[in-house]
Order: sequence, then C-alpha cells, then structure tokens
Amino acid sequence: MCQEFFIRAAGSLIIVSFVSFISNHQLNIMLFLSGICAIMTVMTLLTKSLAPSRRRILALLELAAMLLLMFDRFAYLYRGDVSITGYWVVRISNFMVFYLTLYLLHEVTLYLIDLYSGKDVRHEFLWRLRFCELLFTLGTVLLFISQFTDLYYSFDEFNQYHRAPGNFICFLIPLVISFLQVSVIVQYRRFLSKAVVISLLLNAVVPIAASIVQLFVYGISLTNITLVGMVIILHLNALIDLNEEVEHARQTEITVYKEARKKEHDLFKQTVGALVNAIDAKDKYTNGHSHRVAMYSERIAREAGKSDEFCEELHFTALLHDVGKIGIDDSIINKEGRLTRSEYDAIKQHPAMGSQILSSIEQTPYLTTGANYHHERYDGKGYPLGLKGEEIPEMARIIAVADAYDAMTSKRSYREPLPQSAVRAELIKERGKQFDPFYADVMIRLMDADAEYEMREKE
Repeated sequence: MCQEFFIRAAGSLIIVSFVSFISNHQLNIMLFLSGICAIMTVMTLLTKSLAPSRRRILALLELAAMLLLMFDRFAYLYRGDVSITGYWVVRISNFMVFYLTLYLLHEVTLYLIDLYSGKDVRHEFLWRLRFCELLFTLGTVLLFISQFTDLYYSFDEFNQYHRAPGNFICFLIPLVISFLQVSVIVQYRRFLSKAVVISLLLNAVVPIAASIVQLFVYGISLTNITLVGMVIILHLNALIDLNEEVEHARQTEITVYKEARKKEHDLFKQTVGALVNAIDAKDKYTNGHSHRVAMYSERIAREAGKSDEFCEELHFTALLHDVGKIGIDDSIINKEGRLTRSEYDAIKQHPAMGSQILSSIEQTPYLTTGANYHHERYDGKGYPLGLKGEEIPEMARIIAVADAYDAMTSKRSYREPLPQSAVRAELIKERGKQFDPFYADVMIRLMDADAEYEMREKE
C-alpha cells in the first residue's frame, strides 16, 4: 500500500515538473521548433528526388507547423495587452492557431492519400479520408462562426483569452479526424515502411494525449508543441523512407544493368563462338586452332601478370585472329601441297580482310589488333605492314607466339606434331627475330612447367 502511494506520488511529481518546465520555457521551445520547421521547408523544396505532389504536401506541412507556433507565440506574448496592436494580434493569432491545427491534419490526410496512391486498397479507404476532409471543412466553417458568436472562446476587457462552452467542439473534430487516420494507417500498414507507420501513428496519437492533458491544464500550448514535434518526426521519417526507396531503386537499376551487360556479353561470346566455328570449319587441317590459340594467348598473358580485363579482351581477339580466312578460296586453304607464289600472296591477304571484317564492330575496336597484326615479326620482316619490335601491338605479339606454338604442336597434312623439345628449340631460336623475346620466354616457362606435354592438339 505504501509502495503504491509512493509510485503514484512520484508519477504526479514528474507530470507536474514536466508541465512546469513547458510553462516556463514554452516560448523558447516554440521559437526553436518553428526555426526547425522553416529549415525543413526550404530543404523539402530543394529536394528534387521527391515527387512534386509529395514535396508540396511536406513543404506545406512544415510551413503550417512553423506558422502555428509563431502565431501561438504571438498570442502568449500579446495577451493582456489592451492596445490596438495587442487587440488585433491576439485575435488574429488565436484564429490562426485553431485554423492551422485543423490544416495540419488536412495535410496529413493528403499525405496519406499520396502515400497510398497506386496501392491495392479498397474504396472504403478513400471514403474515410474524404470524410476527414469533410470534417476539416466543417471545422473551418465553425471556426469562422465562432469569431462572431464566441462559440469556442472569448476575450475580456483586459484582452485575456477564455474558453467558451463550445470549446470542446474544436477538440472533438481533430480527435475524430485523427481516429479515422489511425484506422487507415493500421489497416493498410503493410503498404508502408515500419518507420513511416510509427511516425504516422505518433503524429495522430501523441497530440491527442497532449490535448487530454491540456483540458485540465490551462495556460500552456502542450497540444500545439507536441503536434509540431510529431510533424517534424513524420517529415524526417518520410525523408529516411525516401532515401531507402532511392537506394533500393539504385540497387535495382544496378542489378538490371548487370543482367543486361551479362546478356550482352553472353550474346557476344555466342556470336564470336559461331564465327570461330565457321573459320575453323573452313580449314579441315586446323580444326580447333582458333580456340587453342586463344587459350595459349590467355595463359601467356596471365603468366606475364596482365589484368583480368586485358586477358579477356586478348582471349576474344585471339579467337578471331584468323577471321580473314573466310574471304580466301577454299581450294587454297585446303591445298595439300606447297602453295604457288600467287596462292601464297592470296593467303597473305587474310590479315587485312580480317581487320576489315572486324572494324565494323565499334564497341570492341581491340578485336582488329589480332586479325591485322598477328603475322608481323619482331624483326620487321613480317606482313602486312612490316612493323618492328614494340611498333607491333602487344596483343598481336602475344598471339604471334601462341599461333606459332599451336602450328608446331598440331598435326598437319604433311607432318605429325613436333616433339616438345623441338618446339622449345624453335622458340629459343626465333626469340627477338620472329617473336617478342619477353613473351617467347614466358611461353618457354609454360612449356617447362608442362612436363606431360598437355599443351598441344588432342587426338
């Protein structure tokens, strides 16, 4: 019994202390909160990521909250002032306080309509919010009537505010509007984020609790202060929710972009694969040659420490290095004996033909490198341009080594694959002549690691 008494006494003391604090500092609190509302109004108007309708609603919500506290502050500052200025400031301020309280609820209704637009909600949802708007209109009309009938409040000869018998009406209408808003929020909470639902419920419930307290405590603006505080919280959560939506949209866009890029890449690989198969099928003696040259080229590049991007581009470039053979007559390509001078000259045209074919692919200009320059020699005695040393593009220098290696390790109509020792000796002999010495050495290292001679054409 004694413990229960002390708990009640402590609770009463806390409430009294809180009310006393609000009473002593409410003018400063009003000024502080109205300043925050002004800043948030400007920030909202500058936020381009908000939809125009929502930006307008949130900006008007903050502007109304700022004006509510400013007029409430003027009403307290000028009460009891019997001058003409005091007379009009008190009456205008009190009217605006009552009107802006209704207007804030009106903007919250519009905010709910905007939040749920496009959602799968029943028509009954709209009727409740439309009824809120009807109550807002009714409350505004009654407020105007009260200015001439003292329905809500009156002023004495000392310009002091006094509640009238009908004052409960101005509390009842906002209470019903808040109740309807809460019913909508609770019923359709699944369509909104948790943070927005909580802020909307606080915006409706906390001012009601403050209004109940204010009915028994005269001389403080607890309802308006808590209402504006909840509006600020509502606005902050709206911005947080917007940031989450923007981030989600950005992640979705990135995912879609990656998927689109993957599809493009897969299509590119399939197209290149089909073209390579057409190239290799044209020469019955070198089937699989392009795929092996691509594999050897990539191994050389990775052994040399090249980047993944370089290695991938090199792989596709090497796959298409012989694409120009499509334009060479089959009888020349598949001739079993030695080529005549004119036939050899025709074969030497395939680099230029390959370069011309691939030059139309503007998105991958590097593809022409392998086709056009893989027969250039490091000593400048190659074709078609007779480039020398590092004048030859790096990819072409790598492909030249891989191309020659596969030619030596593959079966031809006139010979079997060369022994690994003979291939190694040829690479050493031609380093600095036919081949870039650096990449020839890299290929030799790969061969030395291939004790089982796996890198060659399989039966």
